[in-house]
Amino acid sequence: MDVRSKYLEFFASKGHQIYSSMPLVPDDPTLLFTNAGMVQFKDIFTGKVPAPSTPRATSSQLCIRAGGKHNDLENVGYTARHHTLFEMLGNFSFGDYFKKQAIAYAWEFVTEVLGFSKDVLYVTVHESDDEAFELWSAHIDPSRIKRLGDKDNFWQMGDTGPCGPCSEIFVDQGEEYFNGDEDYFGGDGDRFLEIWNLVFMQYERSEDGALTPLPKPSIDTGMGLERVVALLEGKRSNFDSSIFMPLIKKVEELCGKPYVYESGASYRVIADHARSVAFLLAQGVHFDKEGRGYVLRRILRRAVRHGYLLGLKRAFLFEVVEKVCEMMGDVYPYLLEKKSLISSQCKNEEQRFFETLETGMSLFKKELENTSKIFSGEIAFKLYDTYGFPLDLTQDMLKDSGIEVDISEFESCMQKQRELAKASWKGSGDEINGGELGKVATLPQESLSRSEVLNAKSKIAILFNAEGIEVASLEGEGYAMLEKNPFYAQGGGAVGDSGWLYDGEKLIAEVKDTRNFFGKEVCKVVALTPLKTHQEIEAKVDLLRQIEIRKHHSATHLLHAILREVLGEEVTQAGSLVEENRLRFDFSYPKALSSEEIVEIEKRVNALITQTLKAEIVEMSIEEAKAKGAMALFGEKYGDRVRVVSFGEHSCELCGGLHIQDIGMIGNFFILKESGVSSGVRRIEAVCGKAGYEYALKTLTTLQEAKEMLKAQDLLASISKLQEQNKELKEKIKKLSSNSSDLSVEEIRGVKVIISEVQCESKEMIDNLKNKYDKVVALLISNTDGKITLSAGVKNAPLKAGAWVKEIAQILGGNGGGRDDFATAGGKDASKIAEALQKARLYVSQNIIG
Repeated sequence: MDVRSKYLEFFASKGHQIYSSMPLVPDDPTLLFTNAGMVQFKDIFTGKVPAPSTPRATSSQLCIRAGGKHNDLENVGYTARHHTLFEMLGNFSFGDYFKKQAIAYAWEFVTEVLGFSKDVLYVTVHESDDEAFELWSAHIDPSRIKRLGDKDNFWQMGDTGPCGPCSEIFVDQGEEYFNGDEDYFGGDGDRFLEIWNLVFMQYERSEDGALTPLPKPSIDTGMGLERVVALLEGKRSNFDSSIFMPLIKKVEELCGKPYVYESGASYRVIADHARSVAFLLAQGVHFDKEGRGYVLRRILRRAVRHGYLLGLKRAFLFEVVEKVCEMMGDVYPYLLEKKSLISSQCKNEEQRFFETLETGMSLFKKELENTSKIFSGEIAFKLYDTYGFPLDLTQDMLKDSGIEVDISEFESCMQKQRELAKASWKGSGDEINGGELGKVATLPQESLSRSEVLNAKSKIAILFNAEGIEVASLEGEGYAMLEKNPFYAQGGGAVGDSGWLYDGEKLIAEVKDTRNFFGKEVCKVVALTPLKTHQEIEAKVDLLRQIEIRKHHSATHLLHAILREVLGEEVTQAGSLVEENRLRFDFSYPKALSSEEIVEIEKRVNALITQTLKAEIVEMSIEEAKAKGAMALFGEKYGDRVRVVSFGEHSCELCGGLHIQDIGMIGNFFILKESGVSSGVRRIEAVCGKAGYEYALKTLTTLQEAKEMLKAQDLLASISKLQEQNKELKEKIKKLSSNSSDLSVEEIRGVKVIISEVQCESKEMIDNLKNKYDKVVALLISNTDGKITLSAGVKNAPLKAGAWVKEIAQILGGNGGGRDDFATAGGKDASKIAEALQKARLYVSQNIIG
């Protein structure tokens, strides 16, 4: 049975709008990943946005619980039902139907569509929810309904906000599944298995904890797809179902060992983690040292370590990931579209980890042999910092031995590293901490920026000081929201507009930047005279700066198109920055670009610029945009109507930013640098327009200066000649330096004494002699091109090099000195070199023999 399709079809027949699974990376700063089906409807439940015209919704939502507050990572593989990635089936009501229909729908779907016998079903309700108890009693014997407290049957979004009682449906799998004292109806066991939770969102919790009934109660439900499929297939564990067994079979094939459930945790970990790796990479998350990319890296490395336990000493996970793409590509087509890219990124990251895995495992095993109870936090940190072992990976490796990491010692090492990093980092100090900018969400604003209005008479709607606190009057730095705003706010990688505010002819404020806060465009300003709320002003955009930003933005679109032409259509954008004097474009690609590829990309972008194609900017439906072939960023929120920016047949993207009217205005395009950002992600930095001209001018000026310095018109030939000469001189110096073995060596009281005239750089020879002998004193005099140099070295002998070389240099009409172990000096009279050498020997015999 295709449970996913059956679920969505059932609720569609009940008037629910089917919603696609939202991205795993939510547009929500409070969440690391999408971790529940209701996340995409959160703003509706909290009242931030109005309910849709169809106030009923249903979805099968991909979720990840592997970081942040909801983290099941450590349990995966060791339990029957914990996963890093899973699908949550859900139906939702936004102030429409409530408990009666939600309960009736759930019962109908479970018994009639899924076909579960009513004899194996049980229900829990909140201990205070008499209404839910009565409603369930119409479907199931009251003896099968259990009342539970807040811990089990009360749900809330946060400390404050929407909340309410909930009701859970359980399936009794039978006595053969009983597994201990915790295995009872409503407990944590295998016999009575929860399959569905219905949340009755009927209250608003205030800061003092008081519950106020909501005017329009809502419904939020969640049913785990993997759990239901396993039950329908009669499997004890989710991993034994048709969702996971093909992946486990693939692991069997790779390691050549059969899977046995009792000892098969490593197989289960790999099968589970391969799914997370596949979907996160497909949705644009990349391996990184922090944030979501770090969680992705942890998941992969945990899987690799379990493969290592199965004897897999090479990259293998990418092959399991490919299997995931094949299995789930019919429901999520982007897995098949990006299969090759996903596989190569996974393989590259695996190979990088395998480079340090053996050494790290050796260190781990050595420490474990000397550990009885507590594993060294310092070693755990070294495994993390040097060998790339996340802490939870080390903890996972210790699980079977019952040994714990010294977390306080680990955190101490981590804190020292943070302090070192902080000491070498300088922040911009531009961000607001806290503040009251949320107030702008309730104020009306007419945005003129995308209409490309550059000047506007307006009023100041609200003012904030530099800390983001509302003020009636502002002096100095702060924030201003205008009723009519012509300034484009930072978005889509492009920085925000700057400009000026005038009172008549008088300049009263500089606009330094424009940002989007809570859906409104807010200007960062420096008030030159006090600004007041409701003050009438005239706003003017810095057109020259905006034009240069537009050029770099349009150039970014051209670069994206050419990258796909040169490197392949698997290239996808992974981030960008557009400023008035540069652009930065991150894209998915498994290896560094060759110099030939960089030249070809730059050449093709410039060729496009010369075609002077007009920018075509059209609003259309999202379906029309897809049919037109417009590229979109995975995870970006797009409404029903989208803005499509095209340059001829070459570039077509969904974009809300500002562009030039004709790409000929870009003028030029130069790639400054190509580098790696993280595993599988490359970065190109480039300039165009005015910044491109300045770059070209500086480059040409430097070349001309180099020609003048070298007195050569053919610069390459001249550089080649210098390189050859440099190579010859290095060989000569090396040869002369190696001749230190030919020097005459005396010995006085166990000290080697070398005093000689040489025809090369003497310092390197002194170093060679000190490395060669345990006890040595050496003084060498070189006379090259009329320049006399003395070098003296002392190692484990009763002589001070500084005093020695100073006295001998005076014989040659010079002076010098230095440390006790090494010193240098210069001289003028070459005719007295022989006398100087004789006096040097005498000085040694007097000081060593006494």
